[in-house]
Amino acid sequence: MSLDITLKRSIPVRYDVDVLVVGGGPAGSAAAVAAARQGRSVYLAEGHTCLGGMGTAAMVPLFMMFSDGVNFLADGIGREILDKLRAAGGTVPREGHGIRAEILKRVYDDLLRDAGVNFTFQTNLIDVQRDGDRVTHAVFAAKSGLFAVRAKFFIDGTGDGDLCAWAGAPFEKGDAEGNLMPGTLCSIWANVDWDAFRQSKTNVHERLLDAFRDGVFSVQDRHLPGMWPVGPNLAGGNIGHTFGVDGTDERSVSKALVDGRRMLLEYERFYKQYIPGYANMDLVATGSLLGLRETRRITGDYELNLADFKARAAFPDEIGRYCYPVDIHASKPDPVAYAKFEQEFLRDYRYGKGESYGIPYRTLTPKGLANVLVTGRCISCDRYIQGSVRVMPGCYITGQAAGVAAALALERGADTRGVAIPELQARLKKLGAFLPNA
Repeated sequence: MSLDITLKRSIPVRYDVDVLVVGGGPAGSAAAVAAARQGRSVYLAEGHTCLGGMGTAAMVPLFMMFSDGVNFLADGIGREILDKLRAAGGTVPREGHGIRAEILKRVYDDLLRDAGVNFTFQTNLIDVQRDGDRVTHAVFAAKSGLFAVRAKFFIDGTGDGDLCAWAGAPFEKGDAEGNLMPGTLCSIWANVDWDAFRQSKTNVHERLLDAFRDGVFSVQDRHLPGMWPVGPNLAGGNIGHTFGVDGTDERSVSKALVDGRRMLLEYERFYKQYIPGYANMDLVATGSLLGLRETRRITGDYELNLADFKARAAFPDEIGRYCYPVDIHASKPDPVAYAKFEQEFLRDYRYGKGESYGIPYRTLTPKGLANVLVTGRCISCDRYIQGSVRVMPGCYITGQAAGVAAALALERGADTRGVAIPELQARLKKLGAFLPNA
């Protein structure tokens, strides 16, 4: 039985800035850089030890598409990050957009530092202070103790909508029954012979079914995203699902991390025994963050939805366009759920070359809050769109829009809903954003 206590103390206001960004993942980093480049003072608080979130600390081994095959959709800051990463040797030739996480960490560090963003790591949001429809302060815990930040505008880049939810904004989570997509503890493996694997032309999924019959796995999870080259003999593993995890509950995440580390022993046996090129593989590291695909979806002034995806929708307040398929990983490891995933991801909700959907600015404005913008995987959308826009290039698109919008609102003395959309779009286009309808 737990007992409530009342905790009351005075804490210092350590920063007083134009824009506070909470969370330094791809969305939060893009937002901070965009706002700083508009001449605003920006402080970014990141709870982990590096920027980049899923692509760095969680070791997700690759970006999804930046382009629709014709147009570079995550243009502006997204293109800049990819170009800098390539120039530094942080992507793998021939293999699309595989990520070398240590190099990507430095790319983010340099990008924010050069933009004049003040940022700190191991700085965790613990409370939000609100006056009417405006957030006034955010409270953090760090090694130096508790402190507050006062800001004129706040951008939630936590990926989980923590700031918005704690400030009272409405949100949804999971499907109608509350089921969430599983997480994955991503990993790095050494001594992989990529040439031998490619030459074998092995059907990994067929061999996975063989391993099921042989009793290799304690859970028969048919969805195996796989391994990607992140070095000449290194593989980045997006393998195994931690079912039932709730990324907004530290107890659930703790269990998932333990389970994820344990299940990699089974995947190591599978790859070594069943897949050519992996016989000498050796586990180097697992992510220091669990790879999470969904938690909260903050309810904003417009909920981007599946009908919009099907219609390749355009909006007058568009701040970007994106094209990744609807990718909702099955919440349970059963054949029926996996078949539904395959049908949706591979056939029903996938675009052709040059196709995309618009992302309206109204998805970034949480209901009930006047000086807060939300960005990244928890923008206002239904679960189908969240399954598409949640990936890193999509986060760059919404992140840079939030940063520019906050700066513009400050210049005009407006709240988030007083931003002049044509001016916002013009400034985004100046940064390089793809906005063909503006």
